[in-house]
Amino acid sequence: MIDKELHKRFNDAVDFVNDYTDPLPADLLLKLYAYFKIANKNFDNPGSRTPLINAFKANALFQAKRISVEEAMEKYVELVEKELKIL
Repeated sequence: MIDKELHKRFNDAVDFVNDYTDPLPADLLLKLYAYFKIANKNFDNPGSRTPLINAFKANALFQAKRISVEEAMEKYVELVEKELKIL
């Protein structure tokens, strides 16, 4: 079962990223994408119309595939805190 505090911190971090208006580096976005998908147990194929973007997203998911839902949430929050200096 996911800790309520972790779930809140994860949702706050997701909201922060969704509201963030400055450009973010592609490698950061790919890590966030992978952690978000795993945290939400969403393993659907990437939905971009651009095959190269789909390939990068699929690779990011593949690299992170062995982590748990809780670990994905923790890594997402840690990455946002470290790279975007919030929370």
